[in-house]
Amino acid sequence: MLISVTKSVFSDKYDRFRQLLIEARKQAGLTQVGLSERLLRPQSFVSKYERGERRLDVIEFFEVARAIGIDPFDFLRGVDDSTYTPTSERDDDKS
Repeated sequence: MLISVTKSVFSDKYDRFRQLLIEARKQAGLTQVGLSERLLRPQSFVSKYERGERRLDVIEFFEVARAIGIDPFDFLRGVDDSTYTPTSERDDDKS
């Protein structure tokens, strides 16, 4: 079986991945600065991956997901599901 690998940083799916990460960060009540502080990274790190100037590797994605408070596996499944809206695990704790 042959699978064509796209340059994912320029694909619609990667754009959806970035947009959902931004939405998840905002739903968690975090600014880029607040998230960068949790990650012990400069604010420009968050800004660059949110704008698509750099890609997150798998380990970085898991660190970002943990810092935001989302389940990384549910989040990744949601990238394929056009009806998915990220929900912070913190939101679940509030109910």
